[in-house]
Parts: sequence; C-alpha cells; structure tokens
Amino acid sequence: MRTLMNTILIGLCLVIFTSMSLKPKRIIFFGDSITQQGVSKMGYITLLKKSLDSSKYEVMGAGIGGNKIYDLYLRLEDDVLNKKPDLVVIYVGINDVWHKQSSHTGTDYDKYLKFYQALINKIQGIGSKVVLCTPSVIGEKKDGTNEMDADLNKYAEGIRQLAAKNNLPVCDLRKVFAEYEANHNPEDKEKDVLTKDRVHLNEKGNQLVAEQLLPLVK
Repeated sequence: MRTLMNTILIGLCLVIFTSMSLKPKRIIFFGDSITQQGVSKMGYITLLKKSLDSSKYEVMGAGIGGNKIYDLYLRLEDDVLNKKPDLVVIYVGINDVWHKQSSHTGTDYDKYLKFYQALINKIQGIGSKVVLCTPSVIGEKKDGTNEMDADLNKYAEGIRQLAAKNNLPVCDLRKVFAEYEANHNPEDKEKDVLTKDRVHLNEKGNQLVAEQLLPLVK
C-alpha cells in the first residue's frame, strides 16, 4: 500500500513539474507609442514574436501613445503586475524629453530617474525580471546636431546608471541608433533612415530594435 501511495505521489509530482516547465514565459513590452506600434504587422514586438518559440514564450505589448515615465507608473499594476510576467522590457523616455519642448509637459531628469527606479522596484517585487532600454532618437542627424540630442544623451546615461545600480541588462538603443546613423545616413537626413517621422520606427528601425532585444529576452 505504501509503495502504491509513493508511486502515486511521484506521478503527481512529475505531472505538476512537467506542467510548470511547459508553461511559456510571459514577456511584456512596456512603453509609449513606439511600443504601441511595435505590435503592428512589421513592428519590433511582432518580429520578436516570430523569432521566439511560441511554446516557450508568450509575448505581449503594453504601449500607449504619449506616455511618459509617470504614466507607466500609474498603469503599472493593471497593465503589467496583474498579468504576472516573467520579464518586463521597459522602453520609455522619448516623450519625457520631447514634450519638454513641444508642450512643456516633459519630465525633469531627477523625477524621471525616481519614477524609473520605482518601476524597477515594483516589478522586481513580484519576482519578474527587467530589461531597460535607452531612448533612441528625436531626429536622425548625426549625434549632437539634433535639437534634443543633449537631453536624450543625458537621460540615456541615467538609464545606464540605473541598470548598473540594479544589476540589470540594458538594451542601449541610443548608442546603437547613433552608430547606425553614422554609418548609414551619409546625407544627414533627419528622418526616413530608421524612423518615419524623426521618432517612430520605420520597418528598418523596428528590425534593428528586434535584433538588439532578441538575445536579451531569450
């Protein structure tokens, strides 16, 4: 009888372990309109989804146009924490810089970093892993000649420091985009290389972001 019970218990344990191991890892991409458009037909999230085994990974987008860091903080619980992700990729910062000039509703640097750290703390608090992304571009001319390059570089460096402080991986899109523009934008165009409007990604931009994120989300 004892042997039979032991066999049943072992069998139940194997079933539970197998079902847990087969559960796909849930990845949520959390951000603004760049992430919102990332789920479109040729968006970077869609490209990543196609590159990942659907039996091992569940990929979700949680981007809303116009969002800044504090918008992400306000909807964090509903759009991220309640879905219990294994990994959250945070890609935000363009509007925090851009809106300072366009509508005077951007986010001061110190507040930006404090909200960002609060996001990290809350996501890690439920046991999820985090990948940070630096903001890419507001204009595609060579680095230093677009109007908001200095601010973008400052905010990107702040994210790198947060990544180092929290021992987190960082997808340094600011650096990657600057290097790509230096090598592939000989006419020094302000759009139509990696973006369609100086900010939002075109097909090549989405492909570049997907290529950079793939090894990190794996």
